[in-house]
Amino acid sequence: LVDLYLDVTPFYAESGGQVGDRGEIRNGDVVFSVETTFRVGEGIVHRGRLVQGEQEALSGTRVEAEVDGAVRLNTARNHTATHLAHRALRRVLGDHVHQAGSLVAPDRMRFDFTHFEGISSDQLAEIEGIVNDVIRQDLAVDISFGGLEKAREQGAMMLFTEKYGDVVRMVQIGDYSLELCGGTHLQSTGQVGLFQFTQETGTAAGVRRIEAVTGQGAEMLVRQQRSVISDLEGQLQVASTELPEKVAQLLIQNRELERELQGLRR
Repeated sequence: LVDLYLDVTPFYAESGGQVGDRGEIRNGDVVFSVETTFRVGEGIVHRGRLVQGEQEALSGTRVEAEVDGAVRLNTARNHTATHLAHRALRRVLGDHVHQAGSLVAPDRMRFDFTHFEGISSDQLAEIEGIVNDVIRQDLAVDISFGGLEKAREQGAMMLFTEKYGDVVRMVQIGDYSLELCGGTHLQSTGQVGLFQFTQETGTAAGVRRIEAVTGQGAEMLVRQQRSVISDLEGQLQVASTELPEKVAQLLIQNRELERELQGLRR
């Protein structure tokens, strides 16, 4: 692995839970593949591998830097969805919910938040429904800069552990959500496509974690679930709507057979 530094860069460096950009840096026939981007002090490190040419040809010269647009867009889908989920969590669970950590990657999102008990399946369904409804509304995502005090007056969500300067970056989603954030986002919520939870767990006392997928990731999840259901329909010879009842019957039969077996063994 090789680390490259540029005096200016279009690459987003890993920050605030969002992973760094990927892409390519080129100089003529020399091609460098950027696998991740992150900060070290005031500098931004582009870490990756030389795909073609000599490494020395990149040193001290003008280069062309190109971010992988598909990866950036998928990451932005998950980041905007994180804001949507945060607001929905507060609506359903209460205003005590605050962000306690996050991961925003191209293939998934993870969001840790303050809450003191597990979330029921009905609550998860309600939260997921709110997020997907906002996605269908295709609300505009506006980014602006302003004073910290003004942001507080407007009710912008912010991390209690974060130190903010006098000028802050605000991400507003219609009249639905307003948060201070430095990450990359979509132009409108419709670009998220689809939002689906994959897991809900506890990570520490008073902290819960949700994981979810969006866009193509959510589409793949739906396909996998459909494939499993189709498999079960074939094996059990029933329609999907009858699967729960059929499985319940099989479980009862299995328990009865186990009791008969134990009796025979005795």
